[in-house]
Amino acid sequence: MVEYKERCMVCKKAMVIIKSRRQKAVCLACQFRGIEDKPITDPIFQELFNIDPKLYEDSYFLRDIKAKYMRFGSLSEKQIEVFKKVADEEAAKLKKAADAPVKVKKGLQ
Repeated sequence: MVEYKERCMVCKKAMVIIKSRRQKAVCLACQFRGIEDKPITDPIFQELFNIDPKLYEDSYFLRDIKAKYMRFGSLSEKQIEVFKKVADEEAAKLKKAADAPVKVKKGLQ
């Protein structure tokens, strides 16, 4: 898979790492502005999207699913199921990284 950088389509300032030909070049700030503008009124989806913001920063997929909900107002059962699965996997990775011991290199004495 080829990765390359491209300017954000919205602000034209930030550089975005593109990992797929289908991925749109939108920086984190512009994406968060788009998915945080409208409040979520449905309590089921409020609970679904109430995850650690760090997970949204780390996963383009999670941001994309939330943006699709904001655009269309609903998600299919499969989208909800996969969102939960990916959110759990990303949370486990984040917890594992936080629990990992920090290795300190000893300098010359």
